[in-house]
Amino acid sequence: FKNLGKLNYSSAWELQKRLVRLRLKGDIPDTLLFVEHPPTITLGKTAHAENLRIDSAELLKRRIALLSVDRGGDITFHGPGQLVGYPIINLQNHQPDVLVYLRSLEEVLIRSLEPFGIAAGRLPGYTGVWVQNEKIAAIGVRISRWITSHGFALNVNTDLDYFDWIVPCGIRDKKVTSMKKILGRKVNFDRVLDMVKKSFSDFFNGFLQEAPDWIFEDVKCESLADAGAK
Repeated sequence: FKNLGKLNYSSAWELQKRLVRLRLKGDIPDTLLFVEHPPTITLGKTAHAENLRIDSAELLKRRIALLSVDRGGDITFHGPGQLVGYPIINLQNHQPDVLVYLRSLEEVLIRSLEPFGIAAGRLPGYTGVWVQNEKIAAIGVRISRWITSHGFALNVNTDLDYFDWIVPCGIRDKKVTSMKKILGRKVNFDRVLDMVKKSFSDFFNGFLQEAPDWIFEDVKCESLADAGAK
């Protein structure tokens, strides 16, 4: 695994593409990236324009990046206080089934929330992780030749006001939530990362060893302020 820290979305996306190529050739092992993005709205392959509720001038004013990306799903938000995970794994070494993979990602996050006293689960007919009727984690993936990219976004201390600018995942009758909102306090981000790392390891046989540095030698992690809306 590798904790990239604070990194703009475009840089993380380009890194994923490179790691997918390396994983396909067998040059690197299965890898899980952790990252925290500056404010960014992404449109998946099935996104609808009407689910974006902010114009370009307001995006610029608020320093929110907007990108169309190659993951599945509709529109979502990434930002400070949100733990984003990008698994670059070969599903042929696990279980080559898209639905099984999605349900496994959900289970990883459900189990990660248990130590914090948060009873999360699934909502029939929807992807992601839910606490009652509110989504706490979104999932959107890309799978090419059974190599995965993109992944999940767990709202830890996320400013939920950003979600007012979109219809999250295109779901109009549901709201989003965060660990901070549920618990009524700021949550230790590093502890959440450790819980997710452990749960992921239980499902996907590893990730307890640090990924080799040469994979990331040209990746420059930035502060969220410096990363801005790139």
